[in-house]
Amino acid sequence: MRLIHNMTTIAECATPDYSRPNRALKIAVIGGGGVGKTALVVRFLTRRFIGDYERNAGNLYSREVQVDGEQVSLQVQDTPGVEMSDNGAVLPDHVSCSLQWADAVVLVYSVTDRRSFDLVSQLHQRVTRCGNGGGGPPVVLLANKADLLHLRRVDPQQGPLLATTLGCAFYEVSASEDYSQVHDAFHRLCCQLAKQRPPQSVPPAPAEKRRPKSPNMQDLKRRFKQALSAKVRTVTSV
Repeated sequence: MRLIHNMTTIAECATPDYSRPNRALKIAVIGGGGVGKTALVVRFLTRRFIGDYERNAGNLYSREVQVDGEQVSLQVQDTPGVEMSDNGAVLPDHVSCSLQWADAVVLVYSVTDRRSFDLVSQLHQRVTRCGNGGGGPPVVLLANKADLLHLRRVDPQQGPLLATTLGCAFYEVSASEDYSQVHDAFHRLCCQLAKQRPPQSVPPAPAEKRRPKSPNMQDLKRRFKQALSAKVRTVTSV
């Protein structure tokens, strides 16, 4: 049985076709501790369906999806929380490896935690360094826990301003209440990655076969006369 749930341009496939390997879209989710990264990942991947994704021991979530008509393996890495020290952001080894592994990154802070917001710029610098000179992978900035208005410590205007400075998209979301904005953020990255598919090699055109020329009738007549004359001479000589 195959279940496909339409998600604008992303469809979820419960029983994909494994006849050929699918292209993988790899997304790392990073941010300070306690900002709700895991809740965001699960919220996006389950879309209110339970048990239709896989997670390994390293908190790598995966599921088969269709992006713009192409079936791909979506892999989302939930990383440990990053802490701030006097010398800046302290990245656990697992986070550093995830940044090297990922094709795209979701930066998360909580509107209830000012330190997590202050951490974003340093994390973005680390992400950019992973770009191998290409400016870094695509990034989306998420401000989580937007439903906790009474605990807000980051003004609503500061998130969009920071995203503009960093040159990335911004979404203020609530993993516990609003699925649509969470989906839109991840969906944006998926579509960006899908468009970055390697150019397909075009097989060279087969060499044009030269069409044989039509026989020249005058030439044929000349050759026929020569052959006939040689035959007559042979008979006469005998």
